[in-house]
Amino acid sequence: MQVNGEQVTLETPVSVADYLEAHGFRAERVAIELNGEIIPRDKRADAMLDDQCVMEIVQFVQGG
Repeated sequence: MQVNGEQVTLETPVSVADYLEAHGFRAERVAIELNGEIIPRDKRADAMLDDQCVMEIVQFVQGG
């Protein structure tokens, strides 16, 4: 699987929500694009990741 341009190996298929939690992302502060489609926050538990996926995680930052 590719995450933000880097290869990542998954032991087993995992949901987007579980991946974010396991890697320390705050779900309310990120946007997810999976295989070219934006995944709404309420669909992340249903969207499954496997070795063929390409995911972009965009973190929102505050500042000026």
